[in-house]
Amino acid sequence: MFLTDLFKNKSELPSQENSLPGRSEAIDAGTHHIVSGNPLHGPYPAGMETAMFALGCFWGAERKFWQLEGVHVTAVGYASGLTPNPTYKEVCSGLTGHTEAVLVVFDPEKITYAELLKTFWESHNPTHGMRQGNDVGTQYRSGIYTYSADHKHQAEASRDAYQQAIKQAGNHDSITTEILDAPEFYFAEEYHQQYLEKNPGGYCGLGGTGVACPIGVGVDA
Repeated sequence: MFLTDLFKNKSELPSQENSLPGRSEAIDAGTHHIVSGNPLHGPYPAGMETAMFALGCFWGAERKFWQLEGVHVTAVGYASGLTPNPTYKEVCSGLTGHTEAVLVVFDPEKITYAELLKTFWESHNPTHGMRQGNDVGTQYRSGIYTYSADHKHQAEASRDAYQQAIKQAGNHDSITTEILDAPEFYFAEEYHQQYLEKNPGGYCGLGGTGVACPIGVGVDA
């Protein structure tokens, strides 16, 4: 009974009343990206744009994006929850409402937002709801958090195009990805930043649908 209740709680978003209080001070995330050497917190070069995605365990998700040409810096953290400046342990409790997210700062002259969306859709299964593969809980839900009206339009168009693509491939599950204006991004602890660079044999946790995102079919509209 206890395990059943725990599973249920971790798969349902908490209310403000039963969420953890958090703290006023930010978590120490370090200062620089260990792969690119660029500052995690900025300042970023003029002309850079920002994106934020959640697609399951952020260790593997971050690597997907830092490997892309045109990405200036990535960082992992917590987003779309209730608790200010949560710790990893608190997020794992299911009582903060956050999902594990990746912040992506990119040069739009070298890589488009549509190409980032393609990587997002193809790197996980967006139909899994409050889990990703064997990882279960609200912290593993799929999300796109946008910093402009244009990015939000592209995200919604790409979702619709990808839903049609996976349906045509014989998968009739519905996409559960939340698409919201970018909430506060709380940087995760330093040991989580670029985790798979520090731990090459570490857990990745990413899967996918095996369906290519139809970039250019609604994505760039």
